[in-house]
This record gives sequence, structure tokens and C-alpha cells, in this order.
Amino acid sequence: MTNVNATNFRKNLFEYLNSAVDYNDIINVSTKSGNAIVMSEDEYNSLTETLYLLSHPATRDEILTGMAASHDDCVPLEEVDWGDV
Repeated sequence: MTNVNATNFRKNLFEYLNSAVDYNDIINVSTKSGNAIVMSEDEYNSLTETLYLLSHPATRDEILTGMAASHDDCVPLEEVDWGDV
């Protein structure tokens, strides 16, 4: 995450925007009245998708179960019965 004040952000606007887009850098812009965050559209979409998935308890539980599974617990892709999906 990059922290910058509003004056420096304004002076180097395109540099900061390119950093957000090219490197998925999160830019924290501080102002007298509070802070604002600048991020790439891809990063924003990823964040909102994650929030959406985790907002459904059953989906969240499936994700957490999958994350805790060992490699040996996984089924090879060619063995998945896609008829049940």
C-alpha cells in the first residue's frame, strides 16, 4: 500500500493511477477531512466478489473447508462428476 497526501497525489496523479492499474497497488490518499483509497478496477472487482461469496454462509463454509483440505483430500479434475453440479 502506498500512502500519499492529497497534494503529492495531485502532482503525480498519472503515476499513482498507473501504479494502481499496472501493479494492483492500493493508494491511500490522506486529506484534512479523512483518507480515500484508490485501487484498480480489477482489484475492486475482486474485493467485491470475495465479499459477495463470503456473505453466504454455506459458500463461505465450503471455501473454508476447501482451504483447510490437504492435497490428498482433493479429487483430480478428470474424476469430477459434473452431472451433479
